[in-house]
Amino acid sequence: MEIEEVSSCEALPLLSLNHISLLCRSVWTSMRFYEEVLGFVLIKRPSSFKFNGAWLYNYGIGIHLIENPAIDELDPIVKPHPINPKDNHISFQCTDVGLAKRRLQEMGMRYVTQVVEDDGNRVEQIFFHDPDGYMIEICNCENIPILPLSSCSFNFNPRSMGSFKRTVPNKCGFMENVLMESLSMDMFDILF
Repeated sequence: MEIEEVSSCEALPLLSLNHISLLCRSVWTSMRFYEEVLGFVLIKRPSSFKFNGAWLYNYGIGIHLIENPAIDELDPIVKPHPINPKDNHISFQCTDVGLAKRRLQEMGMRYVTQVVEDDGNRVEQIFFHDPDGYMIEICNCENIPILPLSSCSFNFNPRSMGSFKRTVPNKCGFMENVLMESLSMDMFDILF
């Protein structure tokens, strides 16, 4: 059974990802982690909020921390969770995976690594937890091109445990390549 893309309505008029919001046991501890380990900067948040929290920003994304000391009642972390790359996570692209690993080692952070290869492209990934057990990934994911599935010949079967089965050689159309090159350049301009 093949899945056919059918869209009877337009998608929401989104611009970009604005922020993620995370419950944390201690705003102070989590704030220090996101500042010192990931390089986020503390920013002003609305004074009308009547709960303890903090807003941080960098890399075009915000992180909103909301203190909930009773978080253990919702998801008890008696001992550290195993670091599982297939778990929910937020991912950050970096310029030097080796340097990121060395810095994590210097900080005494536990992490696991993984390598993903596709069509001769290689992505190195580092996974670790923040103080509340949320998974963070650092990678060089730009090594794998972003190609819309509609532009390439793939059969996608979500029930199969495999990823994608190529039916013909990977040849995307001219317009799709122009689109992706333009998107990449726009993203590059935004980041720098």
